[in-house]
Amino acid sequence: MTSADWLLAALGTVAVAAGHRVVATDRLVRAGLHLVLCLGAVAGMYLVLTAEFLAWVQVLIYVGAVVVLLLFAVMLTRAPVGAAADLDRPGWTAPLVGGAAGLGLAALLVDAYRWTAVAPAAPGTPEALGAAVFRSWVLPFEVVSVLLLAALVGAIVVSRPGGRR
Repeated sequence: MTSADWLLAALGTVAVAAGHRVVATDRLVRAGLHLVLCLGAVAGMYLVLTAEFLAWVQVLIYVGAVVVLLLFAVMLTRAPVGAAADLDRPGWTAPLVGGAAGLGLAALLVDAYRWTAVAPAAPGTPEALGAAVFRSWVLPFEVVSVLLLAALVGAIVVSRPGGRR
């Protein structure tokens, strides 16, 4: 194994461990900070794979915008940031749900791409990424943008005085 393989494995381990801490912690702000670490490790994996543009997009959009939006939503809604007795789940819930979601995703990917040959492309160029996003991934891209807009509007509505009924 090369040093890039070891670095990729280490960053993957950090991302998986931080992702587990996101769903396993009982503190909402700490979950947001673990999410920053997880997304940062994914950006590091993009750098190891020589996709510099994608790494910067990961840092600027996901770490810089989405996590900040989530933390602002927590602050605007005055949600409790500590442990809540009515929301606590047993310690086995997060690994069970995460494992089931991972197995479902793996089965879906194996079924979808079993007979498809992936053509090698220049992974780090903005031209290749733009062509992929705006040719075959336009609908998911727009769905995510509408979902984020709906989350922002929902946070504003709920945070208004008298917004919760």
